[in-house]
Amino acid sequence: MPSDKQKPSKNKKSRRRIVFVTGMSGAGMTTALKIFEDMGYEVFDNVPLSFIKPLLTQKGYENTPVAIGLDTRARGFSPEIVLKTIKDTQALMVFMAAGNMILQKRFSETRRGHPLAKDRPVLDGIRQERNWLKPLMDAADLLVDTSDLSIHDLRRTLESSVHPDETKRSLAVTVMSFGFKNGVPRESDMVLDVRFLQNPHWIAALKDKTGLDKKVQTYVQGDPAFKDFMKNSEALLSLLLPRYSDEGKYYFTLAVGCTGGKHRSVFVAEKLAKKIKALGFPVSIRHRDMDQ
Repeated sequence: MPSDKQKPSKNKKSRRRIVFVTGMSGAGMTTALKIFEDMGYEVFDNVPLSFIKPLLTQKGYENTPVAIGLDTRARGFSPEIVLKTIKDTQALMVFMAAGNMILQKRFSETRRGHPLAKDRPVLDGIRQERNWLKPLMDAADLLVDTSDLSIHDLRRTLESSVHPDETKRSLAVTVMSFGFKNGVPRESDMVLDVRFLQNPHWIAALKDKTGLDKKVQTYVQGDPAFKDFMKNSEALLSLLLPRYSDEGKYYFTLAVGCTGGKHRSVFVAEKLAKKIKALGFPVSIRHRDMDQ
């Protein structure tokens, strides 16, 4: 479980957010860096120690928050040098850890080699690395044991511990209309199929119009099932979107599909986007197949 060893005073002294993420190989450093990237940090992984000072002093980026991953693969890696670098830069250090058996299992499942076990059993490499990194673990501002930690728990731990007073980023929603005949969008997190609604395509006066046209909208809304469908869909989104946001999800794509992607799906997507905006989420709309 995460161990809170923060030193808030050190973080307050720094005018710039600089975080060093280090720890045991296989403990989740890469995942942690992705979370920092989602939080708005510029992320660098496995940087040679001699590159860090030039990186942090580059002109034009003085106020950009930075998260740097450092592990035993890094060129010139040394716990002593890492500690000195952290002190010189007034950075926060996050140390990622996990139990020996957990790490051994992870390396076995991924079939990746441990950086210190090229000519020996993985467990020996893990033990050697733990001894080598003990000075860093002891000096860490935040020690996170990921042995029994889900990715959502890890995200919450980093968000609340590294900058607890900062407002969380809001879930950004994309509402996309599409036609099933051209395939379901791969990026969709949820798909709503509105092909059950009466189709304007078969009405000569509406065939060449789109779901943005008021006459098409009036026709689609005339379907007896439209009102209940919209009511239930809006209720579902009102329930799910806040929960997705609480789970640490930053991007959500709702795909609304009809046969051609020009009439029903376009109108419904527009209606749902307004509801999502009213719920307080930033929303963008894309009509993938409307002009095809």
